[in-house]
Amino acid sequence: MDIEAVQRRTLRVLVLGQLAAAAALSSSVTVGAFVVQRILGQSTPWGGIATATVTIGTAFMAQVLSRRMARAGRRIGLVIGYAAAIGGGLLAGFGAESKSLFFFVIGLFVYGSGQASNLLSRYAATDLAPADQRGAAMSRILFASTFGAVLGPVLVLPAQAAGENWFGWDKYTGPWVFGALFFVFSLLNAALRLRPDPLTLAREMRGEVVGSVAPIKIRESFRHAFATPNGRVAVFAMVIAQMTMVAVMTMTPVHLKAHDHESISSYVVSLHIAGMYAFSPWVGRYADRQGRLRTIQVGAVMLAAATALSALAGDAHVLLFPALWLLGVGWSFGLIGGSSLLIDSVSEESRVSVQGSADMAMSFFGGLAGFSSGFIRKAVGYHVLSTFALVLALALAAIVTLMADSRHRVRVG
Repeated sequence: MDIEAVQRRTLRVLVLGQLAAAAALSSSVTVGAFVVQRILGQSTPWGGIATATVTIGTAFMAQVLSRRMARAGRRIGLVIGYAAAIGGGLLAGFGAESKSLFFFVIGLFVYGSGQASNLLSRYAATDLAPADQRGAAMSRILFASTFGAVLGPVLVLPAQAAGENWFGWDKYTGPWVFGALFFVFSLLNAALRLRPDPLTLAREMRGEVVGSVAPIKIRESFRHAFATPNGRVAVFAMVIAQMTMVAVMTMTPVHLKAHDHESISSYVVSLHIAGMYAFSPWVGRYADRQGRLRTIQVGAVMLAAATALSALAGDAHVLLFPALWLLGVGWSFGLIGGSSLLIDSVSEESRVSVQGSADMAMSFFGGLAGFSSGFIRKAVGYHVLSTFALVLALALAAIVTLMADSRHRVRVG
């Protein structure tokens, strides 16, 4: 079997799935905080609960889906993940329409399965990739998200208008229902076209009996991840990049709305998402050529610059365009650098379970950041929230720099 041809086909299939799923996620999540405000009132500090619930749902489903993938392969896991996202989107739409926070939050939690599937797709891209091409393979999947993710927020207003004019729905119901329908394409794409399964084929090539590898427990998977300094830094980089990005991104639309700039929030978010994904091919190649630690280091510096700009923005909404763009690019460096370093740091036998646990940690702490962001903004302001995120980014930069310097001294000595 021509493995290179199979890998190229696998990447094409994963790319198409990412396009539709990214559009679904970005279009609906953009209005999540607005739904909460519509239910609880404009001054509620609970606006961050929307993004937080999606990301915590992502954390939970990342573990569930990775364990399923460890048993049955990537295709089955992705199909289950996208199917759950369809149900979650429809339930969230029902909650938005009926102004029921309970149903809306439950729907958001299940909707996080779509994001978990997208994140795990980047690992599926590396199953058959040579070690020195893993960053590039992973970045192709993230790059595919660019078009869907940038288009998604722009479709918010048409989805709102279609829901209101065609079906008489509430203003914010349409984005969730139409977003759920986008996941139908991703589900069918994975179910019908992801053959052969890349993880199953990789195991067959290693001489393993398919289905014989049982997923390891969460505690054991973290033990594998933290067994080496590289593994610890990889997980830390993924977590800090996610927390920094989610905290600032979640409250930016709310901050803009509070300053009478709601009409531009979707464009700021689109530019932010473009930063997250559009440069990922170059980020992946950079990680493969310059090293994982250097990639994380660059990402930490960009995150620090982004959060410093957002802290200084105030009512000068123009500054939020470069701030949110840098925030997205810095996240891309942190995620690709950290994910690639994690793959390099663990054994093939534990890799799938460790990937799921790392994504669980990343999404869980991102969810906490999103949840607390609304309360922090309400209590002390958006600028202080951004300053807290700046401290996290600087901590990551310091840790990676110290580690890189210590390794350089060892080589020189």
